[in-house]
Amino acid sequence: MSETDPSSLAATAEVPAVTGHAPLYRRVLLKVSGEVLMGDSPYGIDMSTVDAVARSVAEIAGLGVELCLVIGGGNIFRGLSTAAKGMERASADYMGMLATVMNALAMQNALERLNVDTRVQSAIPMQTVCEPYIRRRAQRHLEKGRVVIFAAGTGNPFFTTDTAAALRGAEIGAELVLKATKVDGVYSADPKKDPTAKLFSKISFDQAIAENLGIMDATAFALCRDQKLPVKVFSIFKNGALKRVVMGEDEGTLVYA
Repeated sequence: MSETDPSSLAATAEVPAVTGHAPLYRRVLLKVSGEVLMGDSPYGIDMSTVDAVARSVAEIAGLGVELCLVIGGGNIFRGLSTAAKGMERASADYMGMLATVMNALAMQNALERLNVDTRVQSAIPMQTVCEPYIRRRAQRHLEKGRVVIFAAGTGNPFFTTDTAAALRGAEIGAELVLKATKVDGVYSADPKKDPTAKLFSKISFDQAIAENLGIMDATAFALCRDQKLPVKVFSIFKNGALKRVVMGEDEGTLVYA
């Protein structure tokens, strides 16, 4: 497994020179977990990490790729988890959705400081701070070269942000869902516990389900499989990994139908 300390990402994530060949994908959806944005903190938003992820996103947008994001809320909700104990699941999930809006606004701010035109659309209407989610408007933003950040999950409790990523990816016609994690792909076993664990370069949805590899939650995984929407799992902490993925280079694990 190749895993990089989040604190090193900000120091190394300079925008490399654009290569001569065109990106392999025209429109992609990037799923970033809230935990990625914590950096070395136990919870909350580490802006140096947010800025580093934003630089990678800005580089991809600069290549002409139509890019949208779904960001989780675990980094903020982790700090609220003690208060949420004993709370009914629906109320706790709504709190988590609000946390994703906070993360989306932080990412929007980081991207716009890099002169990347960005829109946040929330599944829970809150027009004072962001747009409501409207599929056709999101598609138009993408066509105009804007980065769109989808917040508040699906707007419904009992569904994860993985499911929101699969749903939004299918709705807006993404060619690929990029699942940004802290590890560099999908392994046959936990590489921390099993040194013989194999890193897959590609794997089918059916094989991943049969081997119970836990790439995404079951609902999200089934939606991607049924819509024949491939998923690429890679480490967001590897310098240049996001660009290599969209350029079609050998990076991470491709999960395909």
